[in-house]
Amino acid sequence: MDVTQTTPLPNAQTPSAGSGAASDEVQKTVISSDFETFLKMLTAQMENQDPLNPIESTDYATQLATFSGVEQQVQTNDLLKSLGSQMGVMGMAHLSGWVGMEGRAAVSVPFDGSPITLDPVPRSVADKAFLVVRDATGAEVQRSELNLSGGAMDWVGVASDGNPLPYATYSFEVENHSQGAVIGSDPVPVYAEIQEARMEDGRTVLIFEGGAKLAADEVTAIRKGG
Repeated sequence: MDVTQTTPLPNAQTPSAGSGAASDEVQKTVISSDFETFLKMLTAQMENQDPLNPIESTDYATQLATFSGVEQQVQTNDLLKSLGSQMGVMGMAHLSGWVGMEGRAAVSVPFDGSPITLDPVPRSVADKAFLVVRDATGAEVQRSELNLSGGAMDWVGVASDGNPLPYATYSFEVENHSQGAVIGSDPVPVYAEIQEARMEDGRTVLIFEGGAKLAADEVTAIRKGG
């Protein structure tokens, strides 16, 4: 008689996902019970075999190897499940590391009176460049000439007449000129607080203060929040 699968005892329990140490103990009990059942079946097979046509020893070895393979597969599945849980915890730790940091990216950012760090980079072919500030509707609210060498700067939200601009969400761009003509505009990366990090389609996605949403690989720098 070939034995190709194990049969759990009637009272054996099957572990449920996420049951931790208790689940491991249940699984060990199931494997132990299955092994005892296998030995009983093997003993019964030996006792009831035809004396004139005994079962070959290689058949016993095959049955034992089959049971061992099933037992090993169960243990492997448990190990993979445990590793998956650990990777999930590591993934959450990775995501939590983003929250509260300030990422540099081309996003709109709310202005609350505190300076906003910008990193405008005029094009190399431009002979003049302007920083253009727009509100949430896209309307231009401020324009100022930039140094062509670029470099980080703090935008303090003060209009040309010296009055502070309203607390609102703003976006920034570099308007490039050459020989008196506009040759293109580029978004300006700003440092904005990261308020949420999540996984979407296998990618880390960041939610910035003000609601801007961007993939983590589009962040060009990161620093501690102020």
